[in-house]
Amino acid sequence: MESNAGKPRGLLYPRPDPRHFEHVRVLPAEDLRPWVEHFWAVRWDLRGQPPYLQQSLSHPSVHWAFQDGTSRVGGVPQGRFSITLEGLGGVFSIKFRPGGFFPFVGTPVSALTRQRTVSPGPLLGPAALELEAAILATDVTRDADRERIALAEAFLRAHKPRPDPNVALVQELVARILEDRAVTKVEDLLTPGGPGLRTLQRLFSRYVGVNPKWVIQRYRLHEAAERLREVPPPELARLALELGYFDQAHFIRDFRRIVGCTPAEYARQAARR
Repeated sequence: MESNAGKPRGLLYPRPDPRHFEHVRVLPAEDLRPWVEHFWAVRWDLRGQPPYLQQSLSHPSVHWAFQDGTSRVGGVPQGRFSITLEGLGGVFSIKFRPGGFFPFVGTPVSALTRQRTVSPGPLLGPAALELEAAILATDVTRDADRERIALAEAFLRAHKPRPDPNVALVQELVARILEDRAVTKVEDLLTPGGPGLRTLQRLFSRYVGVNPKWVIQRYRLHEAAERLREVPPPELARLALELGYFDQAHFIRDFRRIVGCTPAEYARQAARR
């Protein structure tokens, strides 16, 4: 099954050699797209190769990942997400759209963000453990992707939530943050007749798991990382201004706090890989 969900965003460095690594992203069926962004599978065969540290800047999304004989539902990592790949292995995951997981559980996603990962049973009931067993019984191969997706879609349809207008509202706001570079602060999301600032904060906490300021900053850092991998990289003062920072120093502090190095250091490291 081929990827059809576009290229991933948020990866900090190039992936390992494609001869040893595969990443597939597949859109869900049309009727599940209000809640699910895509399914993804990562497989690697690094036997005889050194371990590979994959680092990424997370998205404001909940993931339900199946790996190593178990499954976990993960909230939004606040900083970098890092995983060391070694030997032979693979992961299959459901990536929910921002706001798309809440209707399945009815509890604030911010609680999941604080816990990082939890077992799906307490959240989604015994049927979630049955899905876990069925998916983990399949082979970790590309040929099994279609079967795993079919199993996941059947579960999601059986537990399809009732319509919730707040889901569409939150997703519209997240889309604005992603697509409109003029949105650089939470007040930019306010519109006449729309929800006020405090209501926005509550909606994002309940449905997304992080506040709107976090989403704005994270998407701008996604863009910063992409731009800094250009050859040559952009001038930092201009990039900071384009991303909505008051000054270059503020941009450097934010970038270093989340990525772990300054923008200039990151550009140099990315160029060497």
